[in-house]
Amino acid sequence: MTMMAFSSLFCSTRFIPTPFLSTATNLLSPQHTYASFIPQKKQCKREFPLPAVASVPYQPINFEYLQEEFSGHGVTFEEACGSCVVKMELRNGSTVTMMLPSGLITSYKALMWHGGKVELLHTSVSEGENGDPLIQGGVSLNFNFQTDHDGELSWSPTNWVLHKIHGKPRESIQVELATRTPDDKIDLKYIVTLGKDTLNSQLKISNRRSLPLQMTGSILSHLTLSSPEATYAIGLEGSSYCSTPLFESEFMLSPKDSSQGEGSGKVFPQWGTKSQNNGLKGSQVYNEEIDNYKQLSEELSLLYTEAPRSFTLIDRGRRNSVSVGRSGFDEMYLFSPGSRVEIYSKYSYICVGQASILKPIIVSPQDIWKGEQFIYNPNLDA
Repeated sequence: MTMMAFSSLFCSTRFIPTPFLSTATNLLSPQHTYASFIPQKKQCKREFPLPAVASVPYQPINFEYLQEEFSGHGVTFEEACGSCVVKMELRNGSTVTMMLPSGLITSYKALMWHGGKVELLHTSVSEGENGDPLIQGGVSLNFNFQTDHDGELSWSPTNWVLHKIHGKPRESIQVELATRTPDDKIDLKYIVTLGKDTLNSQLKISNRRSLPLQMTGSILSHLTLSSPEATYAIGLEGSSYCSTPLFESEFMLSPKDSSQGEGSGKVFPQWGTKSQNNGLKGSQVYNEEIDNYKQLSEELSLLYTEAPRSFTLIDRGRRNSVSVGRSGFDEMYLFSPGSRVEIYSKYSYICVGQASILKPIIVSPQDIWKGEQFIYNPNLDA
């Protein structure tokens, strides 16, 4: 595997690639999923039905078919390391890359006032335990669903299929992914929208079961920085928060994952691993944020239970800023690896999560719930 392959795969400069041998990822077979798409010229829309069971292993995707039928409206498909990479690109140059079937967004390059593009997400590619690729960071979905009473259902969606593509490259592009439970009673839609100055990630849940559905988890985003010490969170004054262990997520770039290189004991000596902190119970001691210009130089793992719907991160090292907001979620997670990490390194990032941890979200029978995160680039008119 060459360095060029990684660059083509993720379209990002914030990677620490390590050569590896990869195995093919199971994806959707076009003869099962893409056989009947319905183009709608007015909305530049492609749509096709879901497979009967979205959680079953998928056959390798036909990339030539995808290129022929769905490219040309700001969305292209690429095969790299046996995976499917979806790239969205607006006419102004802003781009997003996303992987299937995981739904992991690995890159968001936003247009700046000076005409150049800047990567806003932080993603790391390294070699896993069995020589397979280990991809962490970016924007990921990390949710668990259970029935509210008898607990007969416990489900965490991991395989997403492409369901719709629509939009116009001059304005915005929307890619809709979907999955559902084997009994077809819970439908999930993951709608990623790239606008001129925003990246929106929306989750839509339809509960057709006879029992309430309980959801816990988060939309987790890794935002790249020069260093946490040079970064400030603006607008959190008066918010209520408590400390919490590191989030459980295969995509979170956390101290546990540094053991092969820098070592979690060296970088974060007082923090346990994710498995040791399983449960996310935290200190249960609530504090009030007193600083409206909060420097993120300390090692932080905080869950805000009462916080503004949006706040801004300013990176004085890169002379850049980004705003992060939410709807539908009551809680917000904030993680900082602290100032002891090397600048512009694997751990030069801040993690923000739109979450439902201490207070699970309840979706009533026959009801629909929507939640969303947006990443806003305020630098176009700076």
